[in-house]
Amino acid sequence: MKKNIKWGIIGIGKIAEKFATDLATVANAELYAVASTSLERAKDFAARYNAPYFYDSYESIFQTPDLDVIYIATPHTSHAENTILCLKNKMPVLCEKPFAMNLKQVQKMVESAHENDVFLMEAMWTRFTPAINKTLDLIAEGRIGKIKTVQADFGFVAPQLPEKRLFNLNLGGGALLDIGIYPAYLSLLLLGYPSHIQAISNFGNTGIDETTSFILGYKNNATAILSCTLNARTRTEALIYGENGYIHIEGRFIDARKITLYETDRKPVIFRFPRKTIGYNFEIEEVNRCLREGKNESDKMPLSMSVKLISLLDEIRQKAGIIYEGID
Repeated sequence: MKKNIKWGIIGIGKIAEKFATDLATVANAELYAVASTSLERAKDFAARYNAPYFYDSYESIFQTPDLDVIYIATPHTSHAENTILCLKNKMPVLCEKPFAMNLKQVQKMVESAHENDVFLMEAMWTRFTPAINKTLDLIAEGRIGKIKTVQADFGFVAPQLPEKRLFNLNLGGGALLDIGIYPAYLSLLLLGYPSHIQAISNFGNTGIDETTSFILGYKNNATAILSCTLNARTRTEALIYGENGYIHIEGRFIDARKITLYETDRKPVIFRFPRKTIGYNFEIEEVNRCLREGKNESDKMPLSMSVKLISLLDEIRQKAGIIYEGID
């Protein structure tokens, strides 16, 4: 593949703005085209982020000459449809999390990627941050011994705006799929798939889960204690307890700049990861690397992991009574 990778974006909301901001910091990559349902919004976005091509329909973006890959940043409910559209047009895809609304949709996406022999990855950007990579290294080195418990949370006070995606069931709103996916993914990354699940949700006036808490159990007697909420500002941290110590992923664990290692009978060791970006640049660099190497999926975030993650979210939803009418 040519040296400079040209990116397109489908869906130009707030998450796309963050992505485009970090894309501008990545060497040998550029934002080349954007597509929206509004020509005016597409033109404005393209102007702000220096994209030479802009369109008022998603299908039109495939007209762009030399486009290499598309980032999908539409609402959850459109992820499967938009991804499959790209894959059928032989266009590599980085699709925002959650990959789709349920396992059935994700399976169709994966099948399409295989049928069309095209790259596909879920945009679980946390997987590629230096803090998470260092955490995995410390665990692999045996610094805390066998993991016994993982605790993680994600919470903030969201404006109660029924017309916005976050509180709209028809757009896949709710705490679990939007932010609970992060602690769920961390547990899956560290402990694998659980053998049993307990979950409970509190529901708001629009029907979405505003708070969901879940406990995961494993055959090796490890546990994960996880929660998410749109009604309170929580510490949004992660603690990984092992037989010989623990690791504290501080601040917002999803994009942490600091972790502390506490080994039994030893002084704490602090690891810092300063950066000027939001953190999306790391997943962008991973996609760029895969494309240059001719890979159809990432070794760090393979499609099999996305299948496991959506399966876990489906089970948590079933236990907690989170239902999306017309989708489930």
